[in-house]
Amino acid sequence: MQLKIKDLSKTYPNGVQALKNVSLEIGKGMFGLLGQNGAGKSTLMRTIATLQDPDQGEIQFNEIDVFRQPQELRKVLGYLPQEFGVYPSVTAEELLHHIADMKGITNKPERQSVVESLLEKVNLIDVRKKKLGGYSGGMKQRFGIAQALLGDPQLIIVDEPTAGLDPMERNRFYNLLAELGENKVVILSTHIVEDVSTLCNDMAILGQGEVLLTGKPEKIEAELNGRLWELQIPKEALEDYQGQYQVISSRFHLGKLLITVVADDLPDENFWQKSPSLEDAYFNLIIGK
Repeated sequence: MQLKIKDLSKTYPNGVQALKNVSLEIGKGMFGLLGQNGAGKSTLMRTIATLQDPDQGEIQFNEIDVFRQPQELRKVLGYLPQEFGVYPSVTAEELLHHIADMKGITNKPERQSVVESLLEKVNLIDVRKKKLGGYSGGMKQRFGIAQALLGDPQLIIVDEPTAGLDPMERNRFYNLLAELGENKVVILSTHIVEDVSTLCNDMAILGQGEVLLTGKPEKIEAELNGRLWELQIPKEALEDYQGQYQVISSRFHLGKLLITVVADDLPDENFWQKSPSLEDAYFNLIIGK
């Protein structure tokens, strides 16, 4: 089971080049697509989902040529877009029945069984008769995953699924996505580094429409082993340190400003070594661009 993307490019009528010769190979499991807002992630997700055409390039999923056979791809696709709307005056159960019917699950007993199974999977069975307008953000996201899973898709795309969720809802969502990734191709598009480091075995970093880096999160982190240093400084000294060192990030901790610096050797005796994280590797790559 594999998704192959080759030389994908897209320029919008206003002149913005959203994708520049993007090529990726994505296998079974959770794949993280990490990038800042405006990096081209949503354009790529919408293109894979056959919602818009590229200017050039190819996408193949197993034996399906996505641009020549969009209907075949849609039969095996589950998609949770970044902006997911619901009808506020209907219940989760009613709307899932309606979407299932549109997806071709027309046998009523079969449809009832599928809907109940999905509501159990996303932990909404107890509120299935509650109107969607009364759902929390996390509950709506879980409903979004339920509708994306109708028809047992082989390829699932989730675009910025945890933005705006509180920590408890985010953890529930992580558990659900991790379970899905065991037997399907799941693409998680996000600007939140924790989403990728928590869930994904493979990843790509997208910036200004280009693939900047691909690999396994732990190997990407390991590239900075022994080269990462941290120092507590007065906040008014930040600009001076940025002029002297390769400062990739700064953050406040307990009211004190900490800077993270990349250097092959100890910058000076006041610094201490830091164990690298995926966030450090991401910042290092983005700052370097």
